[in-house]
Amino acid sequence: MMETPTREEAEPLVFRVIDLKQYVYCPRVAYYHLVLPDVRPITYKMESGQERHAAEEDRERRRSLRAYRLGAGERAFNVPLWSAELGLSGELDMLITTAGERIPVDYKDSDKAGAHFRLQLMAYGRLLEMAGEGPPVKRGFLYLMPQRKAVEVGFTPRLRGELAAALDDLRAMGVRQRMPEPTTKQARCVDCEFRRFCNDVA
Repeated sequence: MMETPTREEAEPLVFRVIDLKQYVYCPRVAYYHLVLPDVRPITYKMESGQERHAAEEDRERRRSLRAYRLGAGERAFNVPLWSAELGLSGELDMLITTAGERIPVDYKDSDKAGAHFRLQLMAYGRLLEMAGEGPPVKRGFLYLMPQRKAVEVGFTPRLRGELAAALDDLRAMGVRQRMPEPTTKQARCVDCEFRRFCNDVA
């Protein structure tokens, strides 16, 4: 694990929730976003995902909350979130508010609710908690678009601890700006928009 910088060092840095997700998936992607802010390669897969995301939001506005096992609730879309204390910002796909809780929902163009997605959802949950008063934030949902299936993610102490550790590592990388090691799962490199920047990955 990377050495954590002091609070004074880390405070000026504000990361996006998507940077956190990318850091967990492959630290180098987050690093390239940080040190090459004007370089944003767009792949066909990314463009296709954006189109499917927009279509899913349109469907969501017309359907019930049955997929989330809820009878009633108020939906808000594309909710901006920010916390100076966490040094984190993001835009949540959907927020469901009921009488008893606030539930973040993140759409994913994936068949699996991977660990990096779960941590990203937890980050949205923490940002909601930091945003002010309101019903508690105890869980969220990853909506897997290919399956049209909502996967519940409980915001457990363990997941909260993983989020805190990942944020510490991300801040350390941001302060020192040293290129981290690539992911050990090289299958992830195949469709990566930054693959040509990594000379040590086959």
